[in-house]
Amino acid sequence: MNAQIPPRTIRSVCPHDCPSVCALDVDILADGTVGRVRGAKDDPYTAGVICEKVARYAERIHHPERLTHPMRRTGPKGAGQWQRISWDEALDEIAARFLDIEAQHGPEAIWPYFYAGTMGHVHRDGIERLRAVRGYSHQYDTICTGLAWPGYIAGTGLLGGVNPEQMAESDCVVIWGTNAVHTQVNVMTHAMRARKTRAAKIVVVDIYRNATMEQADLGIVLRPGTDGALAVATMHVLLRDGLADRAYMAEFTDFSPEFEAHLATRTPEWAAEITGLTVAEIEEFAHLIGKTPKTFFRLGYGFSRQTNGATAMHAALSLPAMLGSWQHRGGGAFHSNSGTWNLDKSRLEGTHLQKGTPRVLDMSEIGPILTGNAAALQNGAPVHAIIVQNTNPACVAPDQALVRQGLMRDDLFLVVHEQFMTETAELADIVLPATMFLEHNDYYTRGGHTRILYGPAVVEAPGEARSNHEVINALALRLGNTDPTFTTTDREVVADTFARSGLPTLEEVEKTGFIDKERPDDVARFAKGFGWADGRYRFKPDWDEVARRKGYRWVCDPSIMPRFADHWDITEKTDAEHPFKLATSPARAFLNSSFNQTAGSLKREGEPSVFIHPEDAARLTISDGDAVTLGNQRGEVHLTARIFPGLPTGTLIAEGLHRNKAHRGGQGINMLTSAQPAPPFGGVPFHDAAVWIRKSD
Repeated sequence: MNAQIPPRTIRSVCPHDCPSVCALDVDILADGTVGRVRGAKDDPYTAGVICEKVARYAERIHHPERLTHPMRRTGPKGAGQWQRISWDEALDEIAARFLDIEAQHGPEAIWPYFYAGTMGHVHRDGIERLRAVRGYSHQYDTICTGLAWPGYIAGTGLLGGVNPEQMAESDCVVIWGTNAVHTQVNVMTHAMRARKTRAAKIVVVDIYRNATMEQADLGIVLRPGTDGALAVATMHVLLRDGLADRAYMAEFTDFSPEFEAHLATRTPEWAAEITGLTVAEIEEFAHLIGKTPKTFFRLGYGFSRQTNGATAMHAALSLPAMLGSWQHRGGGAFHSNSGTWNLDKSRLEGTHLQKGTPRVLDMSEIGPILTGNAAALQNGAPVHAIIVQNTNPACVAPDQALVRQGLMRDDLFLVVHEQFMTETAELADIVLPATMFLEHNDYYTRGGHTRILYGPAVVEAPGEARSNHEVINALALRLGNTDPTFTTTDREVVADTFARSGLPTLEEVEKTGFIDKERPDDVARFAKGFGWADGRYRFKPDWDEVARRKGYRWVCDPSIMPRFADHWDITEKTDAEHPFKLATSPARAFLNSSFNQTAGSLKREGEPSVFIHPEDAARLTISDGDAVTLGNQRGEVHLTARIFPGLPTGTLIAEGLHRNKAHRGGQGINMLTSAQPAPPFGGVPFHDAAVWIRKSD
């Protein structure tokens, strides 16, 4: 029996892939288990509020289906036949197989694959040390940020913005392309404060009347992929009606007669045809923000998940530049602070160990890569081994049929280090049990805010579960690598990174749990100039310079990019056979494929379903609750129809990444999404699929 200890409350950090990265107060009970999980009230951004799924974290960390020991596959891939093995057996076998593949095919035939299942830097990014020291294929990170970030940087020159706490000081908050109630509840905390204390208006721009729009004073529901048209038509009205801040633009932007002439053609009537909005709706929005100096634009990821997402982000970001909103506290824009941390992660990621100059494979193209697409492989050799941490590509990656086909290859050695038997783990040769955030030490940065936070190990891991850091170190040592970085503890890596980055010591940080990296207000609002050499916001983006600055690689001919902020009509087209546009929007109780196995989240979300407009449903004789099938050239998915008037006709919304097996037929929603890299630099247009829908047979 475990020794009883006094119950206590500890400070930690939510590790999940959300911009809020909430500070947490976690009750540790007398038996060492996790009790209540709450938002930290003394953290100014979390402000005591967290999402419902993390509030129920005891369900997840103590889930009876957690993996607790290493296993080797004994039957066909996916058959669910496993043999329990020791850690020594597992690591010895992985090392032997990797060495054999390196000898036969070269190190580039091995591809460590990871993403943001934890936002902790040590346990997320430490896999890069293994990649570097062995010369394995690198990973081009596109799946989440590949469209949004370039579009933002194209305007400001820096991935940063106004402290989002200043939403509470705004007179108008525009929440554009993010269902914050589902995905970052703290946005709503600060927006609602502005409403309560300042009578601020809340505007929500999205493709359906979601839970966030239900809280809005003005809800703008437009067709998927048309955000750029709304943005440039709004700028047309601002100029036409004398609401643009020409003095601000003259000092701080590259506004030109050519750009003004371009916008003269982008009338509300033109945009109404594209967006499905009325002229009156576009003008109402323009007049509201044009007459409200302290307007704060909270730009999300959702509207960037279209093929034209990068240019849409840039167009929406151009509104506060035309309004001069940046010059006022409570005004300006924010998307992510991920470009402002200036951390030295060289030892954590092993940059000093890099062997050769391996190819860089696009993580979003995992399906084409594993099925031998020459372009995706960069005309190189096939991938013969993958080690996966912190992600579940068999569920979350696009073009799921190809992903599964590739992972099922008999000549692919697949190692998965996981907390649960996910769809990807089910196809593995070796499965290793992983720790959760309260079971290891790590530090976290907030894309959505200004603090670096520390989360300590406070409970014992179940069974034989080991952390990502431990596994990468143990494997590297077995492969013959003796660099001291492979004998460190996770706590030592945190302390080393803080020291290299000129931050306070870990011992000091532990006293409060955070380091505040808020930039001076005038710097965050670009009052001293934007991030380009001339200090000016760019309505005319230099995409080549964006690529050079961030190390992006072109996936299209640069000459086809729009010259100015604009609507770019390149989304996947509907036709007679595929008359609907499908968006795979986030659910409230899931986060990608995390939480889709916990009881509370499953109860909240119910069965996989799809929203369809009543007029579309009537035409197709579909009733609420009917079993329906959606399909396109990539595959088919079975769902339940939900009649919903709060979206445009011709649009379908499927919320959440349910487990593949939760769908009739076992095919998840990403059967329908494309892995074709979106311009200019790659990224997945998850919300941009043309499909058909019909009653299931």
